[in-house]
Amino acid sequence: MTIPKNSSATAAPYQPRGLLVDGVWIAPGATNTLYSPYDGAAIAEVPQGNSDTVDRAVAAAKLALDADGFERHTRIDLLDAAVEQLRARQEDFAQTIAIECAKPIKTARLEAARTVDTFAFAAAEARTFAGDVVALDAVASGRGKVAYTMRVPIGVVAAVAPFNFPLNLVAHKVAPAIAVGCPVVLKPASQTPLSALLLAEMLTDIGLPPGWLNVVTGGGAEVGGPLCAHPDVSYITFTGSPDVGWGIAARAPKKRVRLELGSNAPLIVDCDSDWQTAAAKAATAGFVQAGQSCVSTQRIFVHADIASGFREALAAGVSQLTIGDPLSEDVDVSAVISRKDALRIESWVNEAVSEGARLDIGGERIDNVIVPAVLSNVTPDMRVQCDEVFGPVVTVTEFDDFDTALEMANDSRFGLNAGVYTSNVAKALKATRRLEFGSVYINDVPTVRADQQPYGGGKDSGNTREGPRYAMAEMTEPRLVTMQ
Repeated sequence: MTIPKNSSATAAPYQPRGLLVDGVWIAPGATNTLYSPYDGAAIAEVPQGNSDTVDRAVAAAKLALDADGFERHTRIDLLDAAVEQLRARQEDFAQTIAIECAKPIKTARLEAARTVDTFAFAAAEARTFAGDVVALDAVASGRGKVAYTMRVPIGVVAAVAPFNFPLNLVAHKVAPAIAVGCPVVLKPASQTPLSALLLAEMLTDIGLPPGWLNVVTGGGAEVGGPLCAHPDVSYITFTGSPDVGWGIAARAPKKRVRLELGSNAPLIVDCDSDWQTAAAKAATAGFVQAGQSCVSTQRIFVHADIASGFREALAAGVSQLTIGDPLSEDVDVSAVISRKDALRIESWVNEAVSEGARLDIGGERIDNVIVPAVLSNVTPDMRVQCDEVFGPVVTVTEFDDFDTALEMANDSRFGLNAGVYTSNVAKALKATRRLEFGSVYINDVPTVRADQQPYGGGKDSGNTREGPRYAMAEMTEPRLVTMQ
């Protein structure tokens, strides 16, 4: 693997104006210094909200909702304008993403481009999103009646976003809410608030009315907890860890709580497949963004007949990855989000090796960078196999028959994405029926998401489907109207 020398930033980090409440940027008394995950340099002073700020933000959102003045055509115009601004400022957003979460700049540019798509899909869906005609006259008692359903906003949305996609996953919460007319109070991840604040600044500058997007930065106890517990919040959209997400749901039984949580995504590679392509794609799919993705390829199951060649090809591909400064144009893998996470991942790898796993390549820690690792000879109870590593680590396990591979893939508390490589149509169809995952990708890795797709899973991976069209349905309720 190549480890380049440090390179200097090409752009100064974005500096927040403050907290956004009712269209006004306010400066609370407390701030927190944000440090680069890669080199530890101070990059910004981030304002810190509290329960009082949350109360003000929710009150502003509730007033905006009650005023009912943000009409659909105006919302569509705003979303269209956001698409143009995001497209024009992609590099600004990409630089901000790369600096605050150590995402390699070429990957950060992809996230910025996807955010354009997310807003564009929301704008397109807003043009046609509507209810249905109900045929009441299909029964005698409905003679002379006309009925239809309206889709009405569910209410104030509390959006709690993660660090790993600090722009696009915020967009997946904010854009659908604007499309259907739900005001939002957003809590970005404490480690990566800059992209969200820059997006909010852009939206207010192009005319988003006051109260429709409020941004309160701060910790989970000070901001996240009070926000999710607030009585005027009707809908909670949370992306993050399973323990936190399910805890929120348990404490909010009367709210609609939608969770997109973790995974340890499996990839099955059968002997009749194009396993060379599978190995080449897995060599990046397990390590893009340092493995800090819900759908990062983690558990690879390979038929015994091709296992030796697959492992060799995988290791060769991983060895070509360049690690280092996220602002270097050629870097593929940079730091994980914090020293705590780097130490945890290192300890999980060492623990697996001490329990009998074989380290085929990588695994060393260089400050907050984990050198991409491939482990084989793992057992189902090792944490690198049964838990979500959320780091640049993949495991390789051999199987003898396809049904066994499906069972091993399903042997997980997670159920988000799965990938299968096979040239056998019957096996492919069996996989789509048997695999207990929200998405099954045939002849592709599971590290895939199109922003318009229904994205989500079951088990401990959550209870929702994101994507503008699907989020818009969840952020609204049908109201039946009949006329005699």
